[in-house]
Amino acid sequence: MKLIVGLGNPGKKYQETRHNVGFMFVDKIANDLGIKFTLNKQLKSEIAEANVKGEKVILIKPQTFMNLSGEAVRSVQNYYKIELEDILVIYDDLDLPTGKIRIRKSGSSGGHKGMQNIIELIKTQEVKRVRIGIDSEYKKDTIDYVLGKFSIDERIQIDQSISIASSMLNSFIEDSFDDFMNKFNRSNTNE
Repeated sequence: MKLIVGLGNPGKKYQETRHNVGFMFVDKIANDLGIKFTLNKQLKSEIAEANVKGEKVILIKPQTFMNLSGEAVRSVQNYYKIELEDILVIYDDLDLPTGKIRIRKSGSSGGHKGMQNIIELIKTQEVKRVRIGIDSEYKKDTIDYVLGKFSIDERIQIDQSISIASSMLNSFIEDSFDDFMNKFNRSNTNE
């Protein structure tokens, strides 16, 4: 069983904002698989389930707001009894160029409050993650920037990155994590 977590903020106000790249990523997978998200208040998430290549896959969009994402991840992990190595978190990264994908096995949150909350509540930095660059020339106005909408050019770059979401899911299921990292860290469309 695999848990794919897309980070973002719930509600129409935040749709299509830079901070919601994780939601956009799992929405693309759900769309490709022809499945829909449903709200599970108990698990603090919108959840979609599918069987992919013989593996049960659970997609979630935490509904706790970004800074409390760990509450939803921990709830879902405990409910479904998902092993830590089967969790993959997708989120935005200010320190990468727009659309650039970087995959890591573990590490600090890099200042991302959603990832930091997950690390704190799961009690380990050993959380696999996919970071999607949203670049920031405006670091002093970080909150306004991440909660802002993409420009047309940025959206094209983000859409290119998200277009490979289902291929990434298939590789995450079938390949070793090292092979998964090598494949998608190298084949990034925005190098």
